[in-house]
Amino acid sequence: MISLFGRRSPQPHPSPLEGLPDFRAQQVETGLRQLGRRERWLWISAFSVTILSATALIFSSFPSFFQRQQHFYELRPDQARWGVLCLVLLFNVWAIYRQWVFRLMHRQLTRESTGSGSNLGQFFDPSGLDPQTGLFNFAFAHQQLGKEIARAKRNNSALSLATVHLDEFDQLNTRHGAAAADLALKELGRRLKRSCRGSDFAVRLSKDDFLLVLPECGLGEVKLVLNRLGVLEMNCGGRKVNLAYTTGWVDYQPGDEPTDLLRRAVEILHLYEDAAQASFLTTPAPH
Repeated sequence: MISLFGRRSPQPHPSPLEGLPDFRAQQVETGLRQLGRRERWLWISAFSVTILSATALIFSSFPSFFQRQQHFYELRPDQARWGVLCLVLLFNVWAIYRQWVFRLMHRQLTRESTGSGSNLGQFFDPSGLDPQTGLFNFAFAHQQLGKEIARAKRNNSALSLATVHLDEFDQLNTRHGAAAADLALKELGRRLKRSCRGSDFAVRLSKDDFLLVLPECGLGEVKLVLNRLGVLEMNCGGRKVNLAYTTGWVDYQPGDEPTDLLRRAVEILHLYEDAAQASFLTTPAPH
């Protein structure tokens, strides 16, 4: 693919959220909740099987239910009891296996939660702001997004997320140095702030991924907000360089948790980015 920094082949893009401790902690919390629900259903199934088995054994003690035995497929009382006991035995084996799997999953999730919590301090500023761009950081965004989801539920209003990826940020850093990369981040941060409406806020997710949280904004209006970003230009070594960026957007769906909404936003971002790479749409270098 031809781009600002020459030819390069498309590479897979890991989610910028995967490496963030708070995001991992939310994933662990969601996993533990789902695991708890599965365990409850297992116990409900065990209770139901116990009741049904006891009922079948009680009925098998009444000979009147087994008076007719003209056909080979009609059961005697002792055969019915043995059949019920075999089914109960099979269910117990399956239930023990499921409990063993649940314990392994619980142990793994707990271990991940411990590992995530030990590193929170090195990623997030307690002030809730990213010092390099002045935008909000992920910790603030995750907390505030929960409030925005609650408000959207309460008011039955729209809520959208727009994700912005700064293309080839690493190449910019390598080619023109850290000062140029810092300038690009600050310029994009300034554009994002300028694009925000009164209730919107901009977030830096990772080194080159950004987010706009847009309350009361449907998908049809998101593009209008993103169009305010315009063309991203900067001066590097006496020449103007156009920096390409990729956008994606999603809206809140009933039942979404903050982590679910963030994950879908990043997935949509990468779909757009990969499509742009495959069709050679990234801005070429000026000659």
